[in-house]
Amino acid sequence: MAQAETIAVIDFETSGMSPASGGRATEIAAVLVREGEIVGEYQSLMNAGVWVPPFIEQLTGISNAMLAKAPPAAVVMAEVDAFTRGCPLIAHNASFDRGFWQYELAQAGCMPDPAHEFACTVLLARRLYPEAPSCKLGALARHHQLPDMGRAHRALADAKTTAHLLLRMQADLLDRYRAELLGLPASHALLARLQRTAKTQLKRAVSEHVKQARQAQQLRLAQF
Repeated sequence: MAQAETIAVIDFETSGMSPASGGRATEIAAVLVREGEIVGEYQSLMNAGVWVPPFIEQLTGISNAMLAKAPPAAVVMAEVDAFTRGCPLIAHNASFDRGFWQYELAQAGCMPDPAHEFACTVLLARRLYPEAPSCKLGALARHHQLPDMGRAHRALADAKTTAHLLLRMQADLLDRYRAELLGLPASHALLARLQRTAKTQLKRAVSEHVKQARQAQQLRLAQF
């Protein structure tokens, strides 16, 4: 029996919009999701030697004094890299988190993990929930009545909210495309495929994904 897939949901708080503009990570959280449940979590502030502007401190509640006592960014990234090894990744507005993930791992000297491919819950929400008032995380949480995880713009709260959104998405996909999925899970590979698929082509994309997954499974069995 194939081992159940574990997906890591990550979220950064940062001092700016991107590493290219001088931003650095100030906090990271990773939440592990497997078989419809949250099965693990990691969170830490991280000191990258950066100054946090007042408006960012007001938004996140993360102060320069807090960061002065935080572990070095390289230590934190090594820990979260080990925590998520072998797991594909999910983030809300993944292009933002991907940039900091890649930059901070490189700064820490961590070797890239081929499993660390991103899928984005913003892109998926645009396709799965066109009736939602907004694709912002808080709006989607209210729309789906997801559990309240606490203060927004803190890494663990946002990562947990995104994890619950992921679980809702997986459940909805299993419900909507039960006939097409034929018992297969709503895997990260499927999510990554659907996030770039037009809303009118979702059903077809699910069927193509299942066909390719079945072919890959038969190929693996033939090799034994």
